[in-house]
Amino acid sequence: MNGARAERGNDAGGSRSFLIGLGRGAAGAMLFGIPMLMTMELWQLGFYIERWRLLLLLIVNIPLLILLAHRIGFERTSTLAEACRDATIAYGLGIVIGAAVLIMLGDIKPHMPPSEMLGKIAIQSVPASIGALLGRSQLGGQSGNDEHEDDGEEDEEQGGGAVPDEISTSYSRELFLMAVGALFLNLNVAPTEEIILIAYKMTPWHALVTIGLSIAIMHGFVYAVAFKGTHEISKETPWWHAFFRFTLPGYLVAMLISFYVLWTFGRLDDTASTQMLMSAIVLSFPGAIGAAAARLIL
Repeated sequence: MNGARAERGNDAGGSRSFLIGLGRGAAGAMLFGIPMLMTMELWQLGFYIERWRLLLLLIVNIPLLILLAHRIGFERTSTLAEACRDATIAYGLGIVIGAAVLIMLGDIKPHMPPSEMLGKIAIQSVPASIGALLGRSQLGGQSGNDEHEDDGEEDEEQGGGAVPDEISTSYSRELFLMAVGALFLNLNVAPTEEIILIAYKMTPWHALVTIGLSIAIMHGFVYAVAFKGTHEISKETPWWHAFFRFTLPGYLVAMLISFYVLWTFGRLDDTASTQMLMSAIVLSFPGAIGAAAARLIL
């Protein structure tokens, strides 16, 4: 009898924890997705973006969500199946929240062609789904599975042998998190005309200053200004080790993500190579900040 009650209690606690995580995911999709859900350029992109580029973006988002779910899913995930489940739920939340907000704003109406409706919802579902997973990381409280996280941290501090996450401590995971941060922030600003306008007005000297400032801010965010989550460099480690191992590769990741996002949105079509590079440098400025922030908060 007692065993049955305990099992039911564990099931109820697990269900409650999952529902709390689901609510945080919906809140995260709203919080992190609203800037893009209320951006006119993204509404228009949903109408005219080439469908194969949009499909590629949606496909690329799937493994990204799975890897992100492994780190900050709705519940602790220990298997690929659980990470896939959380990624699927996040994608579903992104679609539902995106469709609901677009309908509420009057951007989706019954007389529109189905292809236009689907395009607008699909393009908005990418940032909203990432936001759904970020909701657990940034909106977490002190109940449910967060209590287990706190217990794990206490055990680790006391030498209790907390189980390490081999992926979260790897170099590739650091680069992945920077790519997620760059992609998320780039999706906010890449569709706007200002990126192309700024790139057109910049000189090579402006571009060099922008690159230097982007790298300096990126390094300072993570190692210098003592934000929550700041990485400390030990006295035995030379300053250039973190700079060349993390900051510079992180900026290159942000640059590659910028090129990809600009290409996806058709910003590089029929454009000279010099202007392509200028546009990527401009977009890499917010991308580098997003990459650095991701290392702090994820």
